[in-house]
Amino acid sequence: MESQGKFNKRVYRSLIYLAIPTVIEHIMSTLLQYVDTAMVGHLGENATAAVSTTTTINWLAGSIPYALGIAVLASIAKESGAGNTEKTRKITVCACYLTFICGMTLMLICTFLSPYIPIWMNAKSEIRKSATSYFLIISLSMVFRTAEIVFSAAMRAVKNTKTPMLINLLCNVLNIVLNALLIYKMNLGVNGAAIGSAISYTICGIMMMIFARRQTLLKWERKDFRFDKMRIHGILKIAIPAAGNNIASCLGYVIFAGMVSGMGTAVFAAHSIAVTAEELFYIPGYGLRTASSSLIGNAIGEGDDRKKNITAKLSIEITIFMMIISGVILFVFARPLMSIFTNSQRVAELGSDMLKMIAFTEPFFGLMIAIEGIFYGMGKTREVFAVETSCMWGIRIVSAFLCTQVWHLSLYAVWRCMIADNVCKAVILLIVYRIGQRQKGMPDRNNG
Repeated sequence: MESQGKFNKRVYRSLIYLAIPTVIEHIMSTLLQYVDTAMVGHLGENATAAVSTTTTINWLAGSIPYALGIAVLASIAKESGAGNTEKTRKITVCACYLTFICGMTLMLICTFLSPYIPIWMNAKSEIRKSATSYFLIISLSMVFRTAEIVFSAAMRAVKNTKTPMLINLLCNVLNIVLNALLIYKMNLGVNGAAIGSAISYTICGIMMMIFARRQTLLKWERKDFRFDKMRIHGILKIAIPAAGNNIASCLGYVIFAGMVSGMGTAVFAAHSIAVTAEELFYIPGYGLRTASSSLIGNAIGEGDDRKKNITAKLSIEITIFMMIISGVILFVFARPLMSIFTNSQRVAELGSDMLKMIAFTEPFFGLMIAIEGIFYGMGKTREVFAVETSCMWGIRIVSAFLCTQVWHLSLYAVWRCMIADNVCKAVILLIVYRIGQRQKGMPDRNNG
């Protein structure tokens, strides 16, 4: 039997091998998003606020396909680990049906609601028209955005993380090129940024679906293309709690952002840019989360509890270590980072103070990310839903409401509410994880 040390090293190499392409993909995507945000930011505070007004709604809309991607990854990883090629392909076919249904439904809802969202978000009257048109344009590509998320998850489930990385990098570069052309050369401003993003989403979704079908384990034939109620039910059993979690969290972000929006355009711009700037620093954790979810799903399919438990342990340790380093870098470079996105000294100074505050809690955020990845790989989405929803609404929203609407405190107090939420999520998820380990060795009951 393989020694414990060699076994740990083998699992560690597998985690890193799968995580590196995903980390690179997310880092490059975020860096390109930085350029995208900076392009809009240099049009002025109103342009930044117009785009930022619908950012959290975009997260909300994208959270549904993301939940579907979690379910597809968990389902395919389990069956591919068990060597069930036929079942893996049938799950991929079901993913095609669900992608179309989900994408079309979201597109119709988003386009219908686009005129009302800036009003609900307490946006100033002078930016409402721009915010509406921006959100409307990018919503038209929702089917393809869904395909991008779902089929990249399918490829990662069969341990192919390089292809999604390359496709996303190509499409993000395309987005920047289109933005430069449409925003500046054609003087389309905020609408130009929306058109560039919509085109990039469309091309990316098409390419993800094409390349997913080229994978041996995912390739379906015409005869396989039928509506399989049983397998769709199995996917939805995992996806619905994940969607509930994402919707509850994103609605919380929307309300949270709406409360900040009412504090003024400059304050809201500083808040939104700081949130965007922070993304780069927790990306390594999300990259490792995807890798651990895939390996844990494979281990469950193989019936290898040893591999599952070691993968979980290593993913937590590595993620926390990476997030400590990220926190230090974020603290040191907070002010230069904010200066990339805005010419406003007031916005840059306030945003950099927020980043320095959040830098100290990056290890807690990493712990939360790692444990989520463990649960998602096992298809255990209900636990994450319960913890994240209760903390978001019981801690962040209630305390932020008191700070902004009752006590009329500053953005510093509001961000402390966000920090408290993240720390509590990490601690409670860790407790749930430990209890599960002691009781039943964390069985895969949702996918059983």
